[in-house]
Amino acid sequence: MKKYWMAAMAGFLLFSGTASAQAAIQIPAAYVAIGDSLAAGQTPNQQIDTGYTDLIHQELTRNQPVAFYSKNLAFPGFTTADVLDSIQTDEAEKVLGSANLITISAGANDLLRLVQNDSKQGSLTFQQRQVDFALNGARKNMDLILSELTEKSPDATVYVMGYYFAYPHVRESQKNGTSKQLDRLNEILRLSAEKAGAVFVSVDQPFGANGVDKIPNPADVHPNVIGYQAMANAFFENYQEAWTIENSELPPANPLSFEEIIEAQEQQEQKKPKDSEAEETAKRPSDQNKTGYLALQQEIPYV
Repeated sequence: MKKYWMAAMAGFLLFSGTASAQAAIQIPAAYVAIGDSLAAGQTPNQQIDTGYTDLIHQELTRNQPVAFYSKNLAFPGFTTADVLDSIQTDEAEKVLGSANLITISAGANDLLRLVQNDSKQGSLTFQQRQVDFALNGARKNMDLILSELTEKSPDATVYVMGYYFAYPHVRESQKNGTSKQLDRLNEILRLSAEKAGAVFVSVDQPFGANGVDKIPNPADVHPNVIGYQAMANAFFENYQEAWTIENSELPPANPLSFEEIIEAQEQQEQKKPKDSEAEETAKRPSDQNKTGYLALQQEIPYV
């Protein structure tokens, strides 16, 4: 009853025009999620399951018409440079041209791939000069990404997702330095969003510095479904505050291994008519040889 009452009130406000916060609501929603492994829904165990983008889609569907939802432009390991490349493809242009709601997760891989996480010792190390260079590159790329989206998706409201502190398991004395760099990344994303007329979504407060309940694996920075729930609810604080994903609404776990994803993709390709054009999956050009950041250790196509 609570959910239906809130949805009814939200609809009243939307059509009455009395609340400026309702102006961003898109009906029907044509939702495209782009970005890294958080947008794809990677779990702390290097699988793919329900992520924040899926939860956003689920809640949108509960409360309003949804024309379509796609996260084919979300790929584990994507840096801002990779995201920029991915949205410049012909395939991306087709889906982005129809979008009126877009979320972006990009920037963490630019930074966290430079952080060495010793999960056994509970320590973090990085080189400040390398981080400064990477963050400057992320800033430039995010500006270009948002400029591209303004051109390719003129009718879309764009939400730039912030990041949380990804290392709650390390020693307290090790948290401050990396936390400051993540704060710098979030500030870059916020300023880029504001400059482009997009909306920045802050997600760090629900996680805090000790969010082990949301990031359970000391050797992996990806959240569980509770963490993704917090991210999705942070989005709805900006989209429609009355809409909240309750614990009872979280779907049961259904993780897919990378091998299962590949097999499902191959089966899908085999079912297509021979004369149809196969859709190309975005490729991740950047190298990956470290653990403990938002990337896979092998290139896996996401379906």
